[in-house]
Amino acid sequence: MAATLSPACSIVIPAHGEAVGLRHAIETISGVLTQQGISFEMVLIDDGSTDSTWEVIAQACTDYSFIRAARLTRRFGKEVAMRAGLQMSRGRSVVVMDADLQHPPALIPEMLRLRETGGFDVVEGVKHSQGSGLLRRLFFTLNSKLTGVNLREASDFKLLDRRVVDAYLALPERNLFFRGMIAWASYKTATLPFTPDERQHGKTQWSFRNLARLALTSITSFSSIPLHLITTLGIVFIIAALLLGGQTLYNKLSGNAVSGFTTVILLLLITGSVIMLALGIIGEYLARIYEEVKRRPQFFIQETLPKDKEQEPPSL
Repeated sequence: MAATLSPACSIVIPAHGEAVGLRHAIETISGVLTQQGISFEMVLIDDGSTDSTWEVIAQACTDYSFIRAARLTRRFGKEVAMRAGLQMSRGRSVVVMDADLQHPPALIPEMLRLRETGGFDVVEGVKHSQGSGLLRRLFFTLNSKLTGVNLREASDFKLLDRRVVDAYLALPERNLFFRGMIAWASYKTATLPFTPDERQHGKTQWSFRNLARLALTSITSFSSIPLHLITTLGIVFIIAALLLGGQTLYNKLSGNAVSGFTTVILLLLITGSVIMLALGIIGEYLARIYEEVKRRPQFFIQETLPKDKEQEPPSL
């Protein structure tokens, strides 16, 4: 099915190191949409893959007219790759999903139905197992308390109305957190539960380090509470120091000198740890400000397919 100037749906798929299973994903997704008679385009973004992902995309682009693709100059990260894909998309609705088919393509027609009949601007795919792990539960709870944005039912598997896509692209941030920014915008949202399938090819790109970085980006992008917490800790320690100082002075005047250095050493360790923690928190916010004020482009595109200069988006 050839892509039209304004297809009913754009499927945005960021890919990094997905050469083994990407072709199967393309055929599976397109098969579902074609069977339902849905006009669509597929936007594939190669996020600096070091394997043959781009070669697979290039061959698929030759075989299927509904594919449009871009190859980034290096790995900029999934968040940036998703933004590049959203910027290239032309559909009245846009579905963002992973290349490993853990996001079920069979749910896309139901997502479109909810948008059309229910008037929803966002249809959110929610994993049945979302937040089951201790670390995930801790992250969701902490993030909700600090930012006021509930991400427990959020995922990157979403259908967005065109006006939501345009609003997201208009946001000027360089530090991106897709699911958080969409939740923060608070458009009318429906949830669609699903059980993720087992990954059939390759291995996940999400390490604990990547997840921790994403959690840090979420908190620092949506909340200044950690900075206020530093002030609170400072006040608490000033009060504790005054009380301990008064006790020490009383013992000195009454002839009961404080024996040993245990108390002093413990206070120094605690105070030093709090100071280092405070500097670390301030440093994270300064790093975010540093990234924003530089105003560097979020990504650079090395190549687009098919060879249509009008489709190539400018680097943001």
